Amino acid sequence: MNTGLEWNILLPAWLAGMLVLASHVPLGRRVLERGIIFIDIAIAQFAGLGVILAHFLGWQGGWRVQAAALLLAAVGALLLHGTERRWPRLQEAIIGVSFVLVASVAILLLAHDAHGGEHLREMLVGQILWTTWDDLPLLALLNGLVLAAWFGGLRKSALGFYLLFALAITASVQVVGVYLVFASLIVPALVAHALRGGRALLAGYLTGAVGYALGLLASARWDLPAGAVIVCVLAVAGFSVAAWRGLVCRRPPPVLD
Repeated sequence: MNTGLEWNILLPAWLAGMLVLASHVPLGRRVLERGIIFIDIAIAQFAGLGVILAHFLGWQGGWRVQAAALLLAAVGALLLHGTERRWPRLQEAIIGVSFVLVASVAILLLAHDAHGGEHLREMLVGQILWTTWDDLPLLALLNGLVLAAWFGGLRKSALGFYLLFALAITASVQVVGVYLVFASLIVPALVAHALRGGRALLAGYLTGAVGYALGLLASARWDLPAGAVIVCVLAVAGFSVAAWRGLVCRRPPPVLD
């Protein structure tokens, strides 16, 4: 794996992953705090449905596909925000039903498409290796806007949280897919859950950066789907860090008088 071509593919893909992590690590920590773990995969599915709907309507790339993905993600975010306010105890169940419903609609839209299976696979595991240098500025802009609004105080608003979530998911789901969106949000958040402030963010970012790097290298080495490999590596990295903290960093039990 020492050709210039391979590194020219892997490096922009890794940088795209870092841009995704830039917004997903703080968002994932808030998801974990709020206890709505599967909101990310549900809204990612809404955004994916927007992409498939654009394909169904014959829209080939461009701003119309992005608009369709963002519109569907925003609709999903607003619906889930409304259910959180009205039926907070049923929120997780509603999120689960939303995910299954939207996924089923996507399958129905592609039922008579000769390439339907391929489109579904792309939506789930993404196309991160297809990322080019030209794709990075827009991805950086969108994630930069999310971060600026997030640390600017919009995270304190429940509605703002949902809408920022929709924007971040829309920016990433077409690059990394539904599964890797979920892993990028939750695994670093789990690693950092017992930490505070900058240490928590640093632990999350480092875990994500190493997971993406090793996953991309393994994908290239064994010619495997990059998104699926990165998810597996992120999960292993997360479990490894958690085990290390449990064995090495565990405080001894207090001595009772």
